[in-house]
Amino acid sequence: MKIAIQGVLGSFHHQVAQQYFGEDIEVFGFNTFEEVAKSVASGAVDVAVMAIENSIAGAILPNYDIIDRHELYVADEYYLPISHNLMALPGQQLADIKEARSHPMALLQCKNFFAKHPGIQPIDDVDTAYIAKIISEQKIKGLAAVASVKAAEFYGLEMLAEDIQTIKNNFTRFIILQKDKPQHETTPTKASLKITIKNQKGGLAKLLTVLSDNDLDLTKIQSIPVMSKPWEYSFFIDTLIADEAKFNKAMELIATNYGAVKIFGTYQSRK
Repeated sequence: MKIAIQGVLGSFHHQVAQQYFGEDIEVFGFNTFEEVAKSVASGAVDVAVMAIENSIAGAILPNYDIIDRHELYVADEYYLPISHNLMALPGQQLADIKEARSHPMALLQCKNFFAKHPGIQPIDDVDTAYIAKIISEQKIKGLAAVASVKAAEFYGLEMLAEDIQTIKNNFTRFIILQKDKPQHETTPTKASLKITIKNQKGGLAKLLTVLSDNDLDLTKIQSIPVMSKPWEYSFFIDTLIADEAKFNKAMELIATNYGAVKIFGTYQSRK
């Protein structure tokens, strides 16, 4: 199976790909989530693993838009406990480190650590494991990466500080994306969807009432403006499904009375 991820081998995305699909896979790393989505849409890979939200830093809103534009389906979700670690070339001490580079989301989750170590400047970069890879290949001293234990092992770096994330109970939610609509053997218990409501008084309140009346428990709702239609908004929603018939009824009511509905996928809730 060919799987696309954002980042390089040793990243959290790589870790999820192996844990979800097993070791017998071929992983293709891309610099951006946009490239990941394109590879799935074109059929170059079978599926993609994509981070969508973190329990500390919140949702990665641009990724919802990417899924939408590339007409991809959400086949499943996966929650990974996140452990951020400071790593560098072997033989160095914490006092030797002047800069720590990583993905902005990772650094955001480690704010307290850097507040306690003002001599280390956190700098945003493209990816967690990518920095570990560069440090290893170029033998850069004085520079550390904030990445996973897997990245340290993969690139032969030494751990200088472990579990440096501010909140220890830290999870990232990943989704499994594919080009074709997935076929499930079990009744889905969660859905990801986009609802674009009409510009009318109380539109959002009415939408939420329909969802509530049909026992749909929202776990995420994010709004973005519709660029071509001023004062209209789209809502990216994740909801738990208590009753599939009620879910289908709610989608029909919304589509008929309140706006357009696009279902990215229905699947099993993993939380």
